[in-house]
Amino acid sequence: MQSLIVSGASLCPPPPPPPPPHGPQGDGGHQKLSHPPPGASGPSPNNASEERGNSFNSTGNADAVAWRVRRSAETWSGFRGEGVEDASVSDQEEFELTSSTFALAGDTAHNQAMVHWSGQNSSVILMLTKYYDFNSGRVTESSLWRSTDYGTTYEKLNEKVGTKSILSYLYVSPNNKRKIMLLTDPEVESSLLISLDEGASYQKHSLGFDILSLLFHPEQEDWILAYSHDQKLYVSVEFGKRWQLVHDNVVPNRFYWSRLGLDKDQGMIHLEITVSDGRSQYITCKLQNCSDGNKGKPFPGFIIPNSLVVQDEYVFIQVVSGQAVHYVSYKRQAFYPMKLPKYTLPKDLQIISTDENQVVAAIQDWHQNESYNLYMSDYRGLFFTLMLEDVVSTGGPEDNVMIDLYEVAGIKGVFLSNKVVENQVKTYITYNKGRDWHLLQAPTTDLQGNKVYCEQPYCSLHLHLHVSENPYASGNIVSKDTAPGVIIASGVVGPELSSVNVSIFITSDAGNTWREVFQEEYSVFFLNQGGSLVAIRHTPLPIRHIWLSFDEGRNWDKYSFTSSPLYVDGVLGEPGEDILIMTIFGHFSHRSEWQLLKIDFRPIFEKRCTSEDYMTWQLHNEGEVCIMGMKRIFQKLRANVRCVKARDQYISQMSDSCVCTEADFECDYGFERQVDGSCTSAFWFIPSASTRDCITGDSFFNTTGYRKALSNNCTEGSLLKYSPRQQKCPSQAPRGLQLFTSEGTFVATLGRNVTFLVFLEEGLSSMTSITVDFGDGTAISYVNISSIDDGVKHIYNKVGIYQVSATASNHLGFDRVFLYLHVNCHLEQVQLSAPLVVIKDKAVNFTTTLRPSSVGTVTYFWWFDNKTEPVVTLDGAITFTFSREGSHIVTVQALAGNTVHQDQIRVAVYDYFRSHHLVFSSNLDEMNPGVSEWREDIGRVVKTCIVQVTGINEDQLLVKLFPGLPTTAEVFIVPERRSRDGGMNEKWAHLDQVLSQQIIQKLLVNISVILKNRQIASHYPAEYLNDSGHSGTAVIMLVSVVLMGLAIFVIYKFKRKIPGMNTYATEKPDKEQEVIPAVTSIAVPNPEGDELTSLDHVDIQLDSKSRGINASMSYFWKFCCFFFFFTHVVVEHPSTIPVRL
Repeated sequence: MQSLIVSGASLCPPPPPPPPPHGPQGDGGHQKLSHPPPGASGPSPNNASEERGNSFNSTGNADAVAWRVRRSAETWSGFRGEGVEDASVSDQEEFELTSSTFALAGDTAHNQAMVHWSGQNSSVILMLTKYYDFNSGRVTESSLWRSTDYGTTYEKLNEKVGTKSILSYLYVSPNNKRKIMLLTDPEVESSLLISLDEGASYQKHSLGFDILSLLFHPEQEDWILAYSHDQKLYVSVEFGKRWQLVHDNVVPNRFYWSRLGLDKDQGMIHLEITVSDGRSQYITCKLQNCSDGNKGKPFPGFIIPNSLVVQDEYVFIQVVSGQAVHYVSYKRQAFYPMKLPKYTLPKDLQIISTDENQVVAAIQDWHQNESYNLYMSDYRGLFFTLMLEDVVSTGGPEDNVMIDLYEVAGIKGVFLSNKVVENQVKTYITYNKGRDWHLLQAPTTDLQGNKVYCEQPYCSLHLHLHVSENPYASGNIVSKDTAPGVIIASGVVGPELSSVNVSIFITSDAGNTWREVFQEEYSVFFLNQGGSLVAIRHTPLPIRHIWLSFDEGRNWDKYSFTSSPLYVDGVLGEPGEDILIMTIFGHFSHRSEWQLLKIDFRPIFEKRCTSEDYMTWQLHNEGEVCIMGMKRIFQKLRANVRCVKARDQYISQMSDSCVCTEADFECDYGFERQVDGSCTSAFWFIPSASTRDCITGDSFFNTTGYRKALSNNCTEGSLLKYSPRQQKCPSQAPRGLQLFTSEGTFVATLGRNVTFLVFLEEGLSSMTSITVDFGDGTAISYVNISSIDDGVKHIYNKVGIYQVSATASNHLGFDRVFLYLHVNCHLEQVQLSAPLVVIKDKAVNFTTTLRPSSVGTVTYFWWFDNKTEPVVTLDGAITFTFSREGSHIVTVQALAGNTVHQDQIRVAVYDYFRSHHLVFSSNLDEMNPGVSEWREDIGRVVKTCIVQVTGINEDQLLVKLFPGLPTTAEVFIVPERRSRDGGMNEKWAHLDQVLSQQIIQKLLVNISVILKNRQIASHYPAEYLNDSGHSGTAVIMLVSVVLMGLAIFVIYKFKRKIPGMNTYATEKPDKEQEVIPAVTSIAVPNPEGDELTSLDHVDIQLDSKSRGINASMSYFWKFCCFFFFFTHVVVEHPSTIPVRL
């Protein structure tokens, strides 16, 4: 296992933590955990954000695949010597270390580096340096270096990878360190460079997509998942040589490899995919076949986006059902709601750890803003109890939440956490995995030997628990499995945690006692499998010394590692836990090249360690040696022994179990700890409620209010009163029945499966049956509730609102719950209908038409004019009164399920108006496509014709064609803006006379007009009504039409003899004629010949063959409009039967 170390003068103050590795899967390590845990590495353009000072980002997996280092010009400003070094150690004797320096010539401008030590027992080191342009946000230069002698010398490999290639990221297979992968900058070319010999040679492979992140398989060295910028997931089983698309619309960082022994197939992938806005779905796919037929749906419904977490034996999701409900699946079995204390209403839930078959979760309750409560589960991850309240949280990279909880390496059950107490942040420690917490004891003396007066609870030691996201820096706190009991952290002594006057503290007995070792910030690292310590000062100044300790920090020796002061950017340690060779990265000045200083610590150590060089140390908690039910004794090197530890010697420990005491038990779910330490039932909990064990059996283990921590190994002894007791399943009537859909909504789609989930709190037994009535005349019964763990599916064939019920019953009683489900089909269109012109201060009816007509529950939103607040109705009709004249816009939206459609019309409001209903001949119906644009065009033609025939101002005329067949229309005549008196009656009388004639007259060959007597509708307020009427008779009308026909004939026959009338027999049609064929059924002349051509479906023909028809267009246009009316239009009253031609 590779270990990467960082220290550096240029790391003060530390930069903000970089974004986590892009893969969502990994071991997490012993660090402040966040959700999701860190996993395999991957590039992200945002990782290169501009920061002050230096920063270093991980780009590898938990085994330190590859690392990146940054620098800026500010690092080297203000050059001074080392005269300001710690006074406590600067006057000590100075020793020299064996070191060598190598300069990366030509990389002066490069401001980032990624370093990888190939692997254990390997001398190969790879280093990728590059220049990241913060203005353009991309890499513009890069160099690849390789060392085969532990970093003494390096070879530049730009020629081997291609001089024009710009490299952006370096990856290494976590299962085979010899396999190296380099990613080129996609702005130049999208390709991969693959090496199978630790970077000695490379093969280039083109990519058809841009890689955003990678996830390596935990066992198979050649299996890789690649996530692209366009949310597509690809897979390669040949270490990147060929790629295959797995799925698109994959949620970032929500894809996971399967685990052998838990999943059915080693080549299975867990995915969260985006289905629609606000909804995701959890699916599983086979490695190279993710077709619909091979997709698995472990959870049948939709989940909240970005909520899938697959970690060890557990799968976590969230579903909306009124509020967010968190579900868990243990060992890939059915999902169940996580049971939190009843009135814990989480705003956020973060999975902290799943070690030792137990879930630790951080929950932000409804009343919390910047703190979280810690909860611990049973082995199934189902029932949670409170572990610690008000834990400090901070925002991490990529919107992750960082919880101030640190698990001490090497000793199970020991945690440190920062807790808010009366607006003060204090550090607490637990030795029994959260059952008991207490403050840290401050050192008895300071670094100068002065006595420290610090009395709890008013004063104690407080530590910064930020684990470094930077692989080249030690962070604020560090511990190692190879050095049990040793913890190194920065902190302060006082009433609360502070960032002022920070010192470095060390404990050798797992936190019982602490010592101050530096009064300034230092980075401290482990050497020789934890047998020695090395410290490098945090400072923006150049340095040339480091300090070593061989007695767990009690004494320090000063060593010189360079003759010229160096600005330190980071430190890389030898792979594995041995760490006897280190490489320090830095610069002599801000204009110099990268300097790689190799330090070989092996000459310092005199021999191989033997058993005589070790001593025993017993873990204890303030003198109590039984911790987590065990007495544990560890082996440690004796102080000041300089020997090289043999591999695996550090794990030597002896243990002996203890008899269980009350301290080995925590409060069970539904119970709360009292002041005297006892656990009593919470007011909301019913202790007699049975468990799911009663579904398949007749007995269960009933809680006594206590439960033993899963990792506690005490023997039962005489304290059986704390252990759960096996009891016969009680005879209880069902109670606490729950019913909801898997999607967490109350809306379903017609013809699609709906999955109902049923849960029962009490009365679980093999004799309890469940009946689900779907509300459509269909019901189904189950003898045992365990048979419906995956839900009950049903398909509805009609839209509507259904009352769905679930009934649980046994011989003692029953419980029933109802759910009202809205079954809709997809709404395609809404059409708004209303009069085109209405009377002011008179109610108007607005109606809607839906397509399809029956879609289920529809909500209508109405806007009148430009009002921002709509009127909401469940009916597709509404009545409204306009109080002012003018043009008004009415908008309606119809909401059906998740679909919204809109229609909008304009309504003219006047004090009075007149209207005529028109019916068109059937040949116009044949050309009616049923679209609004066609109706608008025909209405425009009708309007033009009426204006030409009657002479009415076109501003006074409005025409509206109605949807559907037969084609009908309504003509509105409105008053002139400047005239409101009876003078308008003269013009209206002319229109009435034209539109009210009763005539059957053959005007031309094959033209028949049937007009029936229709009364014309008038719309006046009372003050405008009068008794005048029209006395025109059928004879007068007949004479009028005959005279008009005669006039047309005379004009045609004697057109050359009429003075002042110019007639031209031209073959060039007039522009006005070009308009007519597009909207009427009137024939137009063919300019190429003698015959008249007609439009398709035209049932009216002119048999005149004279070319003179083109003469006098003014008369012809009026004739055409009049002809259109008498051949296509019948005037009718709205209340009478339509007239058909």
